[in-house]
Amino acid sequence: MNADLRAQFPILHQEINGRPLVYLDNAATVQKPQAVLDVSRAYYSELNANIHRGVHYLSRKATDAHEKARTSIAKHLNAPHEHEVIFTSGTTDGINLVADTLSLSGKITTGDRILISGLEHHSNIVPWQMLCQRTGATLDVIPVTDSGECDLSDIDSLLTEKTKLVAVSQVSNALGTINPIDILIAKAKKVGAWTLIDGAQSAPHMAIDVQAIGCDFFVFSGHKTYAPTGIGILWGRTELLEMLPPWRGGGEMIKQVTFEKTTYNELPFKYEAGTPNIEGGIALAAALEWMQDIGLDTITAHEDKLLMLATEAISEIDGIKIYGTAPNKASVLSFGIEGIHHFDLGTLMDQMGVGVRTGHHCCQPLMQRFGITGTTRASFAIYNTEQEVETLINAVRKAATMLR
Repeated sequence: MNADLRAQFPILHQEINGRPLVYLDNAATVQKPQAVLDVSRAYYSELNANIHRGVHYLSRKATDAHEKARTSIAKHLNAPHEHEVIFTSGTTDGINLVADTLSLSGKITTGDRILISGLEHHSNIVPWQMLCQRTGATLDVIPVTDSGECDLSDIDSLLTEKTKLVAVSQVSNALGTINPIDILIAKAKKVGAWTLIDGAQSAPHMAIDVQAIGCDFFVFSGHKTYAPTGIGILWGRTELLEMLPPWRGGGEMIKQVTFEKTTYNELPFKYEAGTPNIEGGIALAAALEWMQDIGLDTITAHEDKLLMLATEAISEIDGIKIYGTAPNKASVLSFGIEGIHHFDLGTLMDQMGVGVRTGHHCCQPLMQRFGITGTTRASFAIYNTEQEVETLINAVRKAATMLR
């Protein structure tokens, strides 16, 4: 990896307990390059004003920057239309928007079915459970194999004409498994089901082309793609976004309001009630442009190499069990050590300057599938190095020796 690239991340140049910081919690949130930090600061120091309808200079400038950001994000996703790009607060917000509007639409009723996988984050489980409670629909789950992959052996029984929506992650946040969304989307189309792809863990690591993917909805978060927290994107097909009812009421999502009746705005503003996270949208576009400058293929290749090196090295440690051994993975190494609690392991590793995530990773059903309460998870980004992989392995080995 180019040292000049790593130098773009100010937060990485610090010590933890007298040791250089090794940040390997990128699946939770990724650090921000100086280019994005500069854009965020510049918004508040040069442009800060409320957008849309304002006639004064700063409002016009801020509006222009915000809508240019939408254009840039649409291009990044290869979206057919800019108005299909809806600003949200993150992946969770986008999934809830779709689930709630589907519930309000009356398009899902008693006897209908929603299909998810056993690999899902709570954010792609709970909103659908809530929808089922409201509508009388049933939630079906694709089982998970011992290697941490979707078991499609019975998929034709799970995915039937009763299935109205298939909602799956493109990449598992807990295991790194890259799911066969092409197969699931093709099968969903055959039975007339809509598809939502949770791209929270795929958007940071690979090129996203919503037209090539062929889904109906795609969601992701800014803070995992080198942008700030509190910003995300829902992309949806025009015909579906127009069919579904508004979600939140307030300013901007209206055309005209009287005490007797309200008429609603056109896309994308129909789903953007209230003052948006203006700075976040602008910074998200800057982050995606930064990723494009680095090259999505370059990011993927570098992270794949680190994952391979880490997997091979950690496999040699006594008592190690890797969770998620699918041949097709992205950037996540999730593991446990026999007789050692993941929290204790992560705490000792932190004392050595290595930041990893421990716990169930908001995937409690998946942890139950493997009969565990959680794992230790190392997750990689473009700025991580082979030397940091060595440091990770040494920290795991030393911590394991201390805890045995």
